Amino acid sequence: MNCLLQDPKCCCHTSCGRLPPRERLATSVHRQPFTAARQSSRSSSRNTRRLCCRVTSTSDPATSVSTSLPTYSPHQKGLPQSQVWELDFCSRPLLDERGKKRWELLICSPDRKFEYSAYFPNNKINSTQLKAALLGLLQQAGAEKPRQCRFFRGQMQTIISRSLADLDIAPVPSRRCFTLISWLQERLENLYKKDPGYSDKAASLFMLDLQSPQELPDNLRGEQWNFVQLPLSALLEELSQVKQREVFGDTFDLATADAADLPLDALIPGVAVFSKRAVPLAAWTSGFELAALVADTDRACVILETGVNQRWRYGSYRRNPETNAEARQWEDAKKTVKGLHFLALQKDEEAEQCAGVWLLQDREPPSI
Repeated sequence: MNCLLQDPKCCCHTSCGRLPPRERLATSVHRQPFTAARQSSRSSSRNTRRLCCRVTSTSDPATSVSTSLPTYSPHQKGLPQSQVWELDFCSRPLLDERGKKRWELLICSPDRKFEYSAYFPNNKINSTQLKAALLGLLQQAGAEKPRQCRFFRGQMQTIISRSLADLDIAPVPSRRCFTLISWLQERLENLYKKDPGYSDKAASLFMLDLQSPQELPDNLRGEQWNFVQLPLSALLEELSQVKQREVFGDTFDLATADAADLPLDALIPGVAVFSKRAVPLAAWTSGFELAALVADTDRACVILETGVNQRWRYGSYRRNPETNAEARQWEDAKKTVKGLHFLALQKDEEAEQCAGVWLLQDREPPSI
């Protein structure tokens, strides 16, 4: 296995251990000391992110249900047998016979071999009803209970977490719901907009406030870091070890991220972190749901985003016009490859194998 920073197209015949100059994104930002950046007084342009479907209440009321309310038949493909679910429970831009918003429960496995959808009247929105729907799924012959369930709407955390916890399923707030978000966008175009009850006015928006960056815990801090890039083919080779559980990390199917058409020679930007304790560092990092890395020129640091809205000052660099330009260039590189980027943890630049690799995507949430 080539070391992560070795370029397979390098003109030299020996292992160079780093990217050649023509393929570096940030030469003077390289080999930055891994220190947390100071909090800037200026607000980041990424402090808020637009999501959809205003949730007027995320409490868990005990609601009596009238038998005269509309009912909807669920739809299912395959059996729930995956160790991981992705779940969304929110209102849709659809009105029922009473002119009230319909709510929908969507569940899928990351490979979409299992899919489940069911509409709910707007006064059936509580953990008891959600738990009953999940229990019905798990009571099917051949069904297997997942180990964890990811969901990206932090506003629904109370109801979703309570329902899952009652069934001994770990609730995981995460933006790594790539399959679910793609499926939701498909349903918007192919199903919701063709429904007689569809209404643009029913698709209200809410704002998700991203937290101010926090200090990085010591057990997640490396010693040095670099802006790097790899051809997609080489990155996929590194990620194959993640799939085989030979190294720590996480990955996803490019098709679920609308990136299946990227050429194998496309250069994917990333951040490489070097530490003598790379393996324990990777183990600690795997305890977080990594969402994205962001080069923040206002704070002169790299921000690590985790969970739904957590942010950490991951590493700093000396601010000057050149390093800020290089950081912006790294951000621009993500846009050319549909937001794909990666985090790699290694012992040093000459290491033959990564201790951990995470495929990430800077992606907007669904538009509903």
